[in-house]
Amino acid sequence: MLFDSPSTFGRAFRILTFGESHGVGVGVVLDGVKPGLPFDLEAIQAELDRRRPGQSDLVTPRKEADRVQVLSGVYQGRTTGHPIALVVFNENQRSGDYSAIQDLFRPGHADLTFDRKYGIRDPRGGGRSSGRETLARVAAGAWAKQQLGLMGVRIRGFNREIAGIAGVAVDWDFVERNPLRVADPAFFQAQREAVEAARSEGDSVGGVAELWIEGLPVGLGDPTFAKLDALLAYGAMSIGAVKGVELGAGFASARRRGSENNDPLTPEGPEKNDAGGTLGGISTGAPVVLRLAVKPTSSISKAQRTISRDGEAAEISTNGRHDPCIAPRIVPVAEAMCAIVVYDAWLTQQELRTGAMPDLPEWEEPQGGIQP
Repeated sequence: MLFDSPSTFGRAFRILTFGESHGVGVGVVLDGVKPGLPFDLEAIQAELDRRRPGQSDLVTPRKEADRVQVLSGVYQGRTTGHPIALVVFNENQRSGDYSAIQDLFRPGHADLTFDRKYGIRDPRGGGRSSGRETLARVAAGAWAKQQLGLMGVRIRGFNREIAGIAGVAVDWDFVERNPLRVADPAFFQAQREAVEAARSEGDSVGGVAELWIEGLPVGLGDPTFAKLDALLAYGAMSIGAVKGVELGAGFASARRRGSENNDPLTPEGPEKNDAGGTLGGISTGAPVVLRLAVKPTSSISKAQRTISRDGEAAEISTNGRHDPCIAPRIVPVAEAMCAIVVYDAWLTQQELRTGAMPDLPEWEEPQGGIQP
């Protein structure tokens, strides 16, 4: 099963996230981890630090250290083979910021649908629908990244576009040195000014994140419902602010002829990579490339029309601490979801090939050197 409940994900490698934005804490349970593996908590912390709030003047000023703690599944620095529970305790909630809107629905947010579905909702920071839930995904993805790294797989991302301003060049060294996680220094200042302008007006902007998954073998992903690209799209779309996903040439392929869109094959590998690293939902060995459409943050201080729980017309202005652009903090979350999907697909492939879970197989190195 891909998921057994709304809070679980995965087949051979399974995660379950728990917690709310203004509750005691947020965490994740990892299941399907073999015993005896080294457990690098600091590597997980490093990924959480990339996602945490308060990193710059262009994200929410909420101050959270986001220090992760291990509750179970690890002994003397190694995994025990039992579920690993990781938790981050909340430290800087300001629940009073939401008292004025506890009976109002924020436009663009999950308030209305949560209330209608469950008959009850936690209005403090969005509760379970808050972006704070994503720290649990990042913790799980950090573990998956560690394992994939041992197999030569690299997953990294950046923001291709902010507020409709798209970069062209990809300077990986620049990505983690700027608060927007964009890759083209030539467009950074214009992108920054767009975010600042929206914030000064009590508004927000969106972006387009781009992910590269390099070093995959041929053969990950299963036909029909468990295609690798389908699972990646599912994982990406499960991130709250993501409203669209494309792989490879994506929507541009709809405007081409087949002769232009197909990737010619040679003994050295594909000549190009418009397929985005998969054919028939199975990895080709070329880099998997996907882009995510990230919507503007829903919670804004600019006045908007809405309704109350009773259905009465009202006006709402959301106070509190919110990102004027959530795209910079989406990048480590998207990387984590890609890592979870790929690691799960790798372990699933092991089961298919051997009927068990032995040491990881000796995959052939990807051929062709095709770049995204």
